[in-house]
Amino acid sequence: MKFLIVFCGLVGLSACFPSVFDEPDVLTDKMVEFINGQKTTWTAGHNFEYIPQERRYVHVKRLCGSLPQKHSPVKLEQKEVVVDMDLPDNFDSRVQWPMCPSLKELRDQSECGSCWAFGAVEAMTDRICISSKGAEKFHISAEDLLSCCSSCGMGCNGGYPSAAWSYFKRSGLVTGGQYNTHQGCRPYTLPHCDHHTTGQYMPCTGDLPTPKCSKTCEDGYNKTYSADKHYGVSVYSVSSDEQQIMAEIYKNGPVEAAFTVYSDFPSYKSGVYQHKSGSELGGHAIKILGWGVEDSTPYWLVANSWNADWGDKGFFKILRGQDECGIESEVVAGLPKL
Repeated sequence: MKFLIVFCGLVGLSACFPSVFDEPDVLTDKMVEFINGQKTTWTAGHNFEYIPQERRYVHVKRLCGSLPQKHSPVKLEQKEVVVDMDLPDNFDSRVQWPMCPSLKELRDQSECGSCWAFGAVEAMTDRICISSKGAEKFHISAEDLLSCCSSCGMGCNGGYPSAAWSYFKRSGLVTGGQYNTHQGCRPYTLPHCDHHTTGQYMPCTGDLPTPKCSKTCEDGYNKTYSADKHYGVSVYSVSSDEQQIMAEIYKNGPVEAAFTVYSDFPSYKSGVYQHKSGSELGGHAIKILGWGVEDSTPYWLVANSWNADWGDKGFFKILRGQDECGIESEVVAGLPKL
């Protein structure tokens, strides 16, 4: 024991106890003060007040469930998007297609690494409404994708966005709203929880298991599971070219993308995020629904799946045109079969 104390004194405590001393500075006063002292393009805030410091790192990593595309069993064909129009400086799908209420909604993945499924079904839901000119306003089920797509990854322990879209075309997905809504065939069964702030829900208390794949609809729903299936007619990846991503959104609606989360990101409150401090926590999948320019800084407009109490009412902006945190390198989408 004396040897260990002397050795640690010589090499530093972090060498002996890395799990205690080497964890990223996730959402501490020090992190917030550092970001706001940089006079950068975004503002940090004090979140996670009720989660013990030693658990914050584990909690945020759990939410980052987008696995690296290079390991995905599914490689989508890249679509060359023709940029045959003058794209506006600012574009917001919520304004462009006001007949689609899902564009304004924020979902909650709960304490589950299901962001890969949420980013997918959110964009699918929007695109079905947009393609039908507002006639189809149901929600595609995150639960169905999360629990039944065995080729997509590991459920609440992470998955691949490209595989999610491939499954949409190959096997189809049923409808299902958010937790406790009883909307559609398979609503989400994992509860909303306060990920980062003391809000309207109960605190997230621990990792949740992946729900079981159930190929039956909720009691009282008026369709069978097989009759409720909806499919994609084509699915694809989009070039990392900024203009092609913009044109794809402009023509067909929101896309799913993945980016690397660093330990400064969860403290985001407003402005245009760009990585300034902290270590890598994992990959996170989200929905890009537009773009714009704020104080001369170009950005992507993004919907997160950590409910509306996080960030800018659940949304955030991230630097556009420089592949910030890899957000332009893993864009996937598809067109629905109506």
